[in-house]
Amino acid sequence: MTGFVLSLIGVVFHPPTTRDFVWPCIGGSVKLGGIVFCLNFIMILLAVTVVAFIGIFVIAFRKPKVVPGKFQLIMESGIELVRTQILMQMIGPEGLGWLPLLATMFFFIFLGNILEVVPGFSFPLNSRLAFPLVMALTAWVAYNGVGIKRHGFFGYLKMVLFPPGAPKLMYVLLAPIEFITVIVLRPITLTVRLFANMVAGHLLLSVFFLGSYALVTGVPYVVGLASGVMAVVLVGFEIFVAGLQAFIFAVLTASYIGGAMASEH
Repeated sequence: MTGFVLSLIGVVFHPPTTRDFVWPCIGGSVKLGGIVFCLNFIMILLAVTVVAFIGIFVIAFRKPKVVPGKFQLIMESGIELVRTQILMQMIGPEGLGWLPLLATMFFFIFLGNILEVVPGFSFPLNSRLAFPLVMALTAWVAYNGVGIKRHGFFGYLKMVLFPPGAPKLMYVLLAPIEFITVIVLRPITLTVRLFANMVAGHLLLSVFFLGSYALVTGVPYVVGLASGVMAVVLVGFEIFVAGLQAFIFAVLTASYIGGAMASEH
């Protein structure tokens, strides 16, 4: 609709497309097995996210104080959120050993998402499929690994395929459904949920920011101003989504680990 209105008033508006998620190589590239390896903007975002992730923990806890400063307090509150609202709720006290993994997932995903609203970057790391996929596969290895360790390979497979309490006559139907759900679909849904939300958020912000600029230059500024205000509101919403998606990912990972550790699920 925005593109149609702008075309009527003679303003050229180029809506965001999937091309906005493809970044050219910076400098040379190396091709191995049909895969091109090179430095591009996405790799820079990854480096920024990793440095920021390490940096916030070093700054907060390098010299911890009994009475924490503001930044230490924020980080401690974030870790406490993961411990009390995610780990303890989904796994329980016996799962405290999983706190480093869950906290890492939460903070790393949040930092990668929040780049969407950081000037100079304006692109969420997790809108590239590879990064949510790696995080999802990490969760997959974690919950299947702990399940096998706790129950043994065949014991865990039995627990997955034949849910306790289900009628034995239903096993022939439940076994393939449970296998596909637990073993195959979980990493896919974890990946797609995070990836799709960040892609949608980036496209939405792009439409409003680019559209408001085009409207300001082509029509009475009030119209463009309204679009610009909406863009600013969406920035706040995107910050909320960045945190929410990190929280949901960590919650689901903890839930899967807790289910694999339990004697029944």
